Parts: sequence; structure tokens; C-alpha cells
Amino acid sequence: MTDIRVGEPDVAVDVPAHTPGVRQGNHAGLFKHQPGHRRNRSTARRSTGINARSRNPILPGMPNLSPA
Repeated sequence: MTDIRVGEPDVAVDVPAHTPGVRQGNHAGLFKHQPGHRRNRSTARRSTGINARSRNPILPGMPNLSPA
């Protein structure tokens, strides 16, 4: 097997994984700032911005399965 040559690493291996002050993005309850996200569900607006209203279910009783 041949040796693989790689460059210098971009990060230091002895620093913690999370740097204080950097937002992780998994804050609870910021649904009003994210279009298409609702509590415990999502709409087609989360997945697509192109005519998202037509990608929602036709009847209210149908489940809302977003494209992605």
C-alpha cells in the first residue's frame, strides 16, 4: 500500500470542539424566525421557496410531508 501525503491540519487537535460564543444553531423555540419551521413539524416553505404554498397538502386531513 502506498503512503498518502496530506497537508498540514487546519485545526489544532488540543482545543475543545465547541468554542464559547459561537452559536450552535440548535436553540429551542426560534420557530418564528425560521420560515417553514413549526413546533414538531415543518411545512414545504422549509424545503423550497419556489411556490411553496402549492406543495402543501390539498386537504387539511392529509399529512404534511415536506419534500426534504
